[in-house]
Amino acid sequence: MLPVAETSVAAGYPSPAQDYFLGSINLSEHLIHDSTSTFIVRVSGHSMQGAGIADGDELIVNRARKPVDGSVVVAILDGEMTVKRLRLTPQGVVLQAESLDYPDLAVGELASLTVWGVAETCLHRL
Repeated sequence: MLPVAETSVAAGYPSPAQDYFLGSINLSEHLIHDSTSTFIVRVSGHSMQGAGIADGDELIVNRARKPVDGSVVVAILDGEMTVKRLRLTPQGVVLQAESLDYPDLAVGELASLTVWGVAETCLHRL
């Protein structure tokens, strides 16, 4: 449980500071939708920077959530774990990178693909 300020913090022009707190907030209640199927994974690499996911960030991943076109997923492709945006195209499944420096991964007919879970939240350090 963490203390919660009563007022919002201005991101534009400053407002007078107020030292009033509403009480506490349980971050798990706000970030975790299903604790029995939710995990945190650390990202390594830069292929998802365009989606706001940076090297070293942690993703809250729900393994029970059904992936849909456009979901950011943690997938296992031919034995290698990766995080990419899932694209369901008429030509087949594509794991899309969110950086021009990395290629998209077209999932071939003989490839082994398992969607391990759907990323719900990115914890990004400043």
